[in-house]
Amino acid sequence: MFDGPWFREASYAGALLVVLGGVVWLTGLPFLFPSLGPTAYLFATRPSARASAARRVLGGHAVGVVAGLIAYHAIAGGAVVTASTGPGSMAGLRLAASGVVAVVLTTAGMALTDTGHAPACATTLIVGLGILAAPLEGAIIVLAVGVLVAQQALLTRFGFTAGRAGVA
Repeated sequence: MFDGPWFREASYAGALLVVLGGVVWLTGLPFLFPSLGPTAYLFATRPSARASAARRVLGGHAVGVVAGLIAYHAIAGGAVVTASTGPGSMAGLRLAASGVVAVVLTTAGMALTDTGHAPACATTLIVGLGILAAPLEGAIIVLAVGVLVAQQALLTRFGFTAGRAGVA
């Protein structure tokens, strides 16, 4: 029951995230956030896919952070999507606009830099909607992605793999 590809892939994704989970626990800082899940999933299931290349993963998330910071601080600074804004409120409009602009800027930035990595569009929304919108939090996001990329490289170097062959 615990020997199929599903188990290896799930274990691999968990192994990639456990270190960052430990960092969160020890520091209280947001080194684990929603868009790391899809990145870990790609590493576990499609490690040779174009979107799993270290340059694309790190570059895409970095573009997403920068785009999110620009959009949020230019359009919605001070508002946070997790706070109740009420229907038709100006804060809600600013947050919605910030999120849309962040995704547009991220998509353009990744296209221009050849760093396409779909989970980076989730990263840009995390920042652009004010969830992790301080510059320090943006730096933590990029550092966490770097740790994930380094773990993937180390696991691969030592022969630990879980993914299926081919690209997705």
